[in-house]
Amino acid sequence: MRNLLNFIIRYSTWFVFTFYVLISVMLLVLGNRYQQSVYLTSANVISGGLYNGASQVTGYFHLKSINESLQASNAQLQNEVLNLKSQLAQYKVLLSDTLAPLPSKDRYDYVSAAVINNNTRLPKNFFTIDRGSLDGVERGMGVVDQNGVVGIVNVTGPHMARVISLLNETQHFSVKLKDTSFVGSLNWKGEDASIAYVEEIPRHVEYQVGDTIVTSGYSTTFPEGIPVGTILNRVRSQDDSFFTFKVRLMPDFRSLSTVRVIKDIHKAEIDSLSNYDILKKD
Repeated sequence: MRNLLNFIIRYSTWFVFTFYVLISVMLLVLGNRYQQSVYLTSANVISGGLYNGASQVTGYFHLKSINESLQASNAQLQNEVLNLKSQLAQYKVLLSDTLAPLPSKDRYDYVSAAVINNNTRLPKNFFTIDRGSLDGVERGMGVVDQNGVVGIVNVTGPHMARVISLLNETQHFSVKLKDTSFVGSLNWKGEDASIAYVEEIPRHVEYQVGDTIVTSGYSTTFPEGIPVGTILNRVRSQDDSFFTFKVRLMPDFRSLSTVRVIKDIHKAEIDSLSNYDILKKD
């Protein structure tokens, strides 16, 4: 206490000077409109700068939640597009058969997930996502990102799942030329992470460099029409009856971050019909 009193007494002159300066400034500002306007303008500039800085800091920490919200909205929109395409295809069939039943709605759904581990340098590449069986993820479900096909789920745990990357020499994907019925098989050859090859395309097919390769829809893994890549050029095929295309893949596998797992509500029914003869023998 004594030290505090000694400090105040020692610097009392400065305290009194500061007090009078503050009083003078207050009287000057309150008694003159011009000084009031200058003060308010300066205060608004300073406070605005402080608020803007605080807003940028808090906004940075909210980026994750904003990104998750955008991904959920994007997944919902893609889900609606896929279901509308599916319903449109069924309505086209109805035009030729008015006695057919009405098409079912919402065949496809998405589960958004984050990639927590990824590899692109091995002949057989996999990546891990932070969604599992408790989130509805099952073995055999297709996985896409915002650009196109990236893989197929092959192992699931309660909270995570492992995905066979498209960059896996053992995997083949059923694809076709966009807006045609010509189907082929896409396979990665273990070289460039951005290049794959489409084989078994009939030689009479008309194509151009830059044409889009999409999923064929001939399985429950991927709906029809999901982008895969674009044709770079034709390469020599082992079978002279078919073309082989060199394709630039649309997804950037080195920077996978957020993906979506595709759920087909008809998968169990279609698989059971496909395996009917096998199950009957058992």
